[in-house]
Amino acid sequence: MKRRAIISVSDKTGIVSFARELVDIGFELISTGGTYKALDEANIPVKYVSEVTGFPEVLDGRVKTLHPLIHGGILARDSVKHMEQMEKNGIKYIDLVVVNLYPFRETIAKPGVSFEEAIENIDVGGPTMVRAAAKNHGRVTVIVNPESYEEVLSVLREAGTVPAGMRKRLAAEAFSHTAEYDRLIAGYLERQLEPPDTFPETLRITAQKVQELRYGENPQQKAAFYINAEAGVGTLANGKQLQGKELSYNNWIDMNAAWKLVREFETCAAAIIKHTNPCGVAMGKTPLEAYESAFAADPISAFGGIIAFNRVVDTACAEALKERFYEVIIAPDFSPEAREILSSKTNLRLFVVGRGELGKVMSGWVYRSVEGGYLVQEIDRGTTPVSEWEFVTEQKPTEEDLVALDFAWRIVKHVKSNAIVVADHKRTLGVGAGQMNRVGSVKIALDQAGDAANGAYLASDAFFPFPDSIEEAARAGIRAIVQPGGSVRDEAVIEAANRLNMIMVFTHRRHFQH
Repeated sequence: MKRRAIISVSDKTGIVSFARELVDIGFELISTGGTYKALDEANIPVKYVSEVTGFPEVLDGRVKTLHPLIHGGILARDSVKHMEQMEKNGIKYIDLVVVNLYPFRETIAKPGVSFEEAIENIDVGGPTMVRAAAKNHGRVTVIVNPESYEEVLSVLREAGTVPAGMRKRLAAEAFSHTAEYDRLIAGYLERQLEPPDTFPETLRITAQKVQELRYGENPQQKAAFYINAEAGVGTLANGKQLQGKELSYNNWIDMNAAWKLVREFETCAAAIIKHTNPCGVAMGKTPLEAYESAFAADPISAFGGIIAFNRVVDTACAEALKERFYEVIIAPDFSPEAREILSSKTNLRLFVVGRGELGKVMSGWVYRSVEGGYLVQEIDRGTTPVSEWEFVTEQKPTEEDLVALDFAWRIVKHVKSNAIVVADHKRTLGVGAGQMNRVGSVKIALDQAGDAANGAYLASDAFFPFPDSIEEAARAGIRAIVQPGGSVRDEAVIEAANRLNMIMVFTHRRHFQH
C-alpha cells in the first residue's frame, strides 16, 4: 500500500524539494491552499484535499481538512478493529503530517495590525491535524519545523521508515508547537479584554530559543537567548548581527541598556555603555560629532564598551570608530562604506535594529525573577515633559537652561540608582552610578566632570534627602539642578539652592533603576 503524506504549511521554506523527495521515496501527497499551489506549480504530483474528502473548501477556506477521511486516516491505529472501520468507511491511512501554522506571531507583531486581521490568522485545522498526528505518533510521523525535513528524509532513504524514538521526539516538538501557539493567542485576547492598568491573573510568556550562549554573566553559568513571541520592530531581539564574534550574555545586557538610552532622543545621539551604565552620551549634528563628544566624556571607561547610535553610521563615523576597541556597535543601519571600513575589525560586532517608536516596546511589562517567583511592572516610559516641570527656586531657568536640564534628565533615567548626571547642553560631563548614598554619587559625577562642572547642569533620578548634595554641587559651580522632589526635607533642599543662588526644578516623577 502506498504511503500518504498530508502537507499544509505557512512557512514554505524547503517544502518543494522535501515534497519532491517524498514522491521519489514513494509517498502520495495531499495538500491544501497555497501549499498545493506551490507543489503543483513545481510539477510535483499532489492531490487537493477536496479530491480525498469529496467535500469542497467552505467558509472562505476556514474548513478544509476538518473531515473524517483526513482525521480518521491520521488517528487510525494498526488494529483489526480500526482497519475494519476504515474499510467500511473508505478511510485510508495517512502516515506523515507536515504542518506549520498560520503566522499569528508575525501578524500581531506588525505595527497597527487590526484585531480582525489577528483573529483571521488563528489556525484551526492545522493544530487539529498536528495534535492528532502527535497523539498517534506510534504510527504517524509529524513535522512542524522545516529544519526536521532533511533528518526525516535521511532515515526514510536509509531504513524506509521513521524510528519510534524519532517519532516520539517529533511528537513532543509538535505538542510544544501547538501549546506555544495557544498561549500566544490566549495572551493576545486577554490583553484586548483587560484595562491597560491591570495585570493578568495568569502570566504567560511565550518565547523561542534563538541560541545558546557560550556562558552567562560568569563562565560557570550556562545561558541562552530567547525571543519574545511579541517582539516588534525596534526591539533589540528583532535586530540583526552583521559581523563579529558571537554575542555574549553580558553583550545582550549592555546592548539593551545602550539601545533604550539612545532611543530617548529624536536628534542625532550616541551613547557608550559599560556594565549597563553610560560612560558618555552626546548629541551632535552628525553621528561622528555625537560619538566624539560621547567619547570625550570618559575616554578611559569607553574602552571595550558598547556604542549605540540612533542614526545610520556613515563613513566619517566609521573611520573614527575603527581606531578604538569596542565590543559592539548598534545602529539603525550602517552605510555600505561604513561596513567596509569596519569589516577589517573581524571581532567587532555590528548590530542593526529598526528604530521603532519609544514606548512601543514588547507588551508593556518588565519581568524580574526572584527566588521562586516573578515581579512584573510597567515599562518606565518616557520622561516628564518640560512643560510640566515646577520651578521651585527664586532663580528661574531660561530656555537654554531647560534644554540642558532636559538632556541630563533623559540620561539619568538610564543610570543605576542612586544616579547623578552632570552635563552641558549636548554631552555628559560626569556620571555617578549605583552608590548607596546620593551624595556619594554626586561626588563621583562632579569629580569626573572636574572644572567642566562650573556652569553645568546636574540631574538626580530621585529626591535629595538632605541639602549636602546641593552644597557639593554649588562648590563645583553647578548652575541648575533637575530632580523629582518629594522628600520630607524638600523645603530645606530648596532653601539651600536659594541660599547658594542656584536654579532647581522638580519633575515630580522618579526614575529609580535597580
